[in-house]
Amino acid sequence: MSETGFGSSSFVALTHRNFRLLWTGQLVSMAGSMMQNAVILWHVSRLVPAEQRGLALGMVGLVKVVPIVGFSIVSGVVADALDRRRLMLITQTGMAAAAAALAMLAFSGSRSLWLIYVLAALSSAFGSFDGPARQSLIPNLVPRQHLANAISLNSMMFQIASVLGPALGGLVIAGPGIGWAYALNAASFLCVIGAILLMRDLPPRGPGATSEISLRAAIEGFRFVFRTPLIRSTMLLDFFATFFASASALLPIFAQDILKVGARGYGLLSAAPSVGAAITSLAMVPLAERLERRGAVVLWSVLGYGLATIAFGLSHVFWLTFACLALTGVTDTVSMVIRNVIRQMNTPDSMRGRMTSVNMIFFMGGPQLGELEAGLVAHGWGAIASVVSGGLGCVLALAWVAWQTPSLRVYRVARGS
Repeated sequence: MSETGFGSSSFVALTHRNFRLLWTGQLVSMAGSMMQNAVILWHVSRLVPAEQRGLALGMVGLVKVVPIVGFSIVSGVVADALDRRRLMLITQTGMAAAAAALAMLAFSGSRSLWLIYVLAALSSAFGSFDGPARQSLIPNLVPRQHLANAISLNSMMFQIASVLGPALGGLVIAGPGIGWAYALNAASFLCVIGAILLMRDLPPRGPGATSEISLRAAIEGFRFVFRTPLIRSTMLLDFFATFFASASALLPIFAQDILKVGARGYGLLSAAPSVGAAITSLAMVPLAERLERRGAVVLWSVLGYGLATIAFGLSHVFWLTFACLALTGVTDTVSMVIRNVIRQMNTPDSMRGRMTSVNMIFFMGGPQLGELEAGLVAHGWGAIASVVSGGLGCVLALAWVAWQTPSLRVYRVARGS
């Protein structure tokens, strides 16, 4: 075993100090962000009458997605042109300030929905610049032969944080209160800021590894993505699946009105997808490189995601609902890890920021627009109809993408490559 304590090949990327710093800092910070995502939905649901909850919760998704669509392309260009660590210091500080403002709003007892929406949008705007910088930085923290392992470990970190965050959020809501949840999230960003400041001896970016900040550079990013069928199809799958099957915005309605389990039950349901995802991500760390028929694995996992969503919408039993939500996390994680490995391994460093920013529109835009769609359908026909129809839409979208992209259906790699 190495002196770092991560001698196993499953954790080899953590033997590299800079990656280990960022991974550890993100684990704390991401847990705080996931806690805030759950808490802000609960906060909004308590400020409006029951008959308006679906629409009000859907608006949370809308105000988050507008900055993502508005800034993601330019943010990718910026990540490819500037120092990615310095850019992250700015974005992490900005998101911490937005969380602190939400805390002050909650502590003041304000019932202003529009202020919550504005601060959620501001945090999303900073996040749209943070994602490309952070994901593009990771390949510079480990050797190329350890990149797939780093991506798998990053997925595991994200899922562990997604379990801890919402569960902690439910406890904080039921205990100290909503304001303290926002305050804890604001403090959590200090962990990533500290990790960035402690990094040393990063390799310089090679010739041609940076780009200019221009419209031409942004167009180059779009061309690269949409002229690479495997990357394009995996992004489309991600968008359609999360757009139709985004049920997280409606969880307060299920917890309060259908299952009647209160704040603690809401916290458990919010964490359920990540419970399944965290367990699966542990398995994917050693398995990701061994999977040969990667295209088929992605397609079957998205199918499972849609079917689990349908079952969740039809369930009226808490633990069955929890199991269905956990299964969505299992299937989504398998798909996500394979998609990310395909994209990062087939993208040159000079294009990583722009590829990530285009992917961010699909990866983040899908769920946020999906929350709006789910809220509108729930407002008109009820939460159950919204979730079930969304699961069906996911399955139909999967069939269309698979039919349109034969190369994805047959895509495979040699074992260990």
